[in-house]
Formats: sequence, structure tokens, C-alpha cells
Amino acid sequence: MFVLGDYPISGRRASEIAESVERAVGSGGLAPGEVLPPMRQLAARLEVNPNTVAAAYRTLRERGVIETAGRRGSRIRPQPASTTRGSLRVEAPPGVRDLGEGNPDPALLPDLGEALASAARANAERPGMYGGPPVLPELAAAARAAMDADGVSSGPVVVASGSLDAIERVLSAHLKPGDTVAVEDPGWGSMLDLVPALGLRAVPVGVDDEGPRTAEVAHALRGGARALVVTDRAQNPTGAAVSAARARELRAVLAGHPRVLLIEDDHGHAIVDLPLHPLTGVTDHWAFVRSVAKAYGPDLRLAVLTGDAVTVDRVAGRQRLGPGWVSRLLQQAVVHLWASEAVDSAAVARAYAERRDALVGALAERGVRAHGRSGMNVWVPVSDETGAVTRLLRAGWAVAPGARFRMSAPQGVRITVSQLTAADIAPLADAVAAAAGPARPISFG
Repeated sequence: MFVLGDYPISGRRASEIAESVERAVGSGGLAPGEVLPPMRQLAARLEVNPNTVAAAYRTLRERGVIETAGRRGSRIRPQPASTTRGSLRVEAPPGVRDLGEGNPDPALLPDLGEALASAARANAERPGMYGGPPVLPELAAAARAAMDADGVSSGPVVVASGSLDAIERVLSAHLKPGDTVAVEDPGWGSMLDLVPALGLRAVPVGVDDEGPRTAEVAHALRGGARALVVTDRAQNPTGAAVSAARARELRAVLAGHPRVLLIEDDHGHAIVDLPLHPLTGVTDHWAFVRSVAKAYGPDLRLAVLTGDAVTVDRVAGRQRLGPGWVSRLLQQAVVHLWASEAVDSAAVARAYAERRDALVGALAERGVRAHGRSGMNVWVPVSDETGAVTRLLRAGWAVAPGARFRMSAPQGVRITVSQLTAADIAPLADAVAAAAGPARPISFG
């Protein structure tokens, strides 16, 4: 046993040593920033092979508990894995336009009054009780019909509390701590946080305008990745959308790895005008997730999920032991929104596209390359994102620093176009061009 401060580190196996450190962090016995003993020193104290301690430290790094800084050794992360990348944000002071939050335009969201009233009336006629169906049949039927029209493989439907909840449940249903997940880089910050929080190891896969790069996906799968997470459209933060050609390539790669868990996130449904090119049905286990957040309102907290029978059964079974079900009142409200066509998807997609295209075009005129093929975000590669964010803030614009979305991808900043007007485009483009520095060819990774 080795005492670090007032906390004893113990164990004979790598898993036991890692668990000992994790317990200490959870209890407060090891504080953020505290330095761990050198591996050989700890191995001698515990009377184990140094390779055992090295394996324990590697597990702790993969789980986001510790970080290694070269000769300075390993230390408890100043920000534990439960601290989200979302905390890497720029607070917009008074007078500064906030383009960093990633929210949809409230003016493009439907009025929920009638939908919620409809749900209340349905509940009055048929109160939601224990033992009722976890998924309203009318919701499942509508969701399945829409996915059928888009070519998504057939499968049962479950409901989760948003995309991230659905993805977490699918990962937990199949993977164990230490397994590797191939994720987009740059990619959704919450996804990049979730993987290590589950004790999994994230492997970055580069992205271009057509989606995850085929060669990098193939490399990750050959390297042992047990799962692949793909954003079909409106990729956050780059706006990438999987093209028909890229989908064919990715399906061919996945066909060679049938045991890989495939998760597709189509959160951009109903806010984009690009067709869906799903990858489902190639691997033994897969899941396809659609959230209503971007088109109908983030606070609805509802996503539908379909997949192979085993995956859906595991997700539904675990959900029964936790929350039980997603509120049927919310489900009924979404049914009403869908049935009443409360959102004009074509008009919403056109509104976001006009703002994106205008900004990307204005930046191109100023010698700045930017990306935004779909959705509500534009990604601007920069050589110094901290400097760019600071200069933009001084110019009156708050944007999201690329560190929230990157693993090994080059630096950049994300600009959400939801709140932009035509009058904003030129002054914003001027400010970005001044902040980004001299133009140079930059790719995502």
C-alpha cells in the first residue's frame, strides 16, 4: 500500500489500482491537480510489476481521471471527466452578440401551446399510469414511417430523453470499460465527454464536408474500435453531411467489420434539406437516433431510437430499471406537432441555409475558408483559436472555441448562425477575417 497525502493507493492488479485511485478522487481523498507517484516508485511500494502500474495509469487516462504531462508526471485532472467541454465557453458580456451557444432560432420553433394542450386532453381521457406502454403506439408508428421513407433499416422503436441519452444507453448496452469508440474529430463536445465518462476510450476520426473520412474510419476499425458514432447531417461543429458516395464507402468498410456497433445521429432531421444516406443494416448491432430538439425545441427532451432487435431490447430493458419511460405527455405533444405539421421543414432548412451560405460566402470573399454544408453552424479553421476568440470578443462577437469540439483536429472556432440577420453578415465576416489571421489552406484534420 502506498499513501499519497492521506489516501492509501492499494491493489495487486491494474484494475484494483485504478479503482483505488478512482475511489479516492470520488471521495475527495485525491484533489484535482495532485501528482501521482512515478510508476516505478508505486510499483516498488505495492510490490507489483511496473507494467501493472503502467496499465492502471493507462486505464485512468482513458477514463479521464488523470492526465500525463511528460516529465512532470501524472496528476489528477484539474477538471474531472464529469466536467463538460461546454464549460469551455465564452461568456458574452453586455453589448456582445452571442454566437457560441449552438441554440436554434426561437422564431423558427413552433408554438407548443396547442401541442401541450392536446397532450393534456389526451391524458384526461386516458391518464398515464404505471404499466402503460413506454412508447405511445402513434408516436412509434409516425417515427417508423418517417424513417422508412428515408431508407433506415427496419427495427422496433424506443424513446429516450434526447440524443445523448439514447447514445449513452446504446453504448452501455454493448460495451465495457476500456473498449474503444471511433468518434468524429472535430465533433460534438458532449459526445467527446460521454465516451471517457463511460470508461471507454475515444479514437478520433477526421471529418470533411461529406462526413467521416473513409480511410480514417477503416484505420480505426482495423485498430480494434468496437463502435463507430456518425452524425448523418448538420454535424456539430462543421456542418458536414454524409453524401451518397461517402455512405457507399462507409458501408463497404463496415461490411468488413460486422461486429462493430454502429450509432447514427440524425439530430438535423427537419432542419436540413439534404437527403439522408443511412448506413444502417450492415453491422449486426446498430442504432439510429432522431431528436426533436433542433426543429421543435430543446426543452422537449425527446429522441426516437430504432435499431436491431437485440440493441433495442437491451436499451428498453435497462430503461425500465431506471426512469421507466419518457413522459407520455411529451410523447403526445410530439405526436400532435408531427401530425399538425407545426414545422415547415423546408422553410426552416432554407432559413438556416441562407444564413450559413451568406456567411461562408462573405468569408471566402475575404480570403477565409469556412465550412457549413448543413445545419446551423459554420466552422472556421484558425491558426490560434484562443487569439481568434479573444479578438472576436473585443469586436463584439462571442463564438465557441474549437477546444470544445477537438481531439487531434486542427484549431478552429464555431459560429452558430441562428441569430444572424442579413445586416450582420458583412461586419461579422470582417471581424472573423481580422481575427483569423492570414488565409492558408487548412483541412479538418
